[in-house]
Amino acid sequence: MSATSKTLLVSALSAAIAMAAVSAPAAAADKEKCYGIAMAGKNDCAANGHSCAGQSKVDKDGTEWKFVAKGSCTKMNGTLEPMKK
Repeated sequence: MSATSKTLLVSALSAAIAMAAVSAPAAAADKEKCYGIAMAGKNDCAANGHSCAGQSKVDKDGTEWKFVAKGSCTKMNGTLEPMKK
């Protein structure tokens, strides 16, 4: 691969990463964390001693959350704050 090709590839990848970073906050603005609705292994982030998505062990654990469309959480019987165990 020539130096020019490598430069073009790096530039294209950098642009793609930058565009993804700009659109992520806009997408997050339309979402809210909804506690108590995630099925086991389908949570979106850390809780209960684990550090990542997909690690919940129990269906509808009130301390696990999932991103949902803004305004829809309570319609799914979830809460916007973690539930006490």
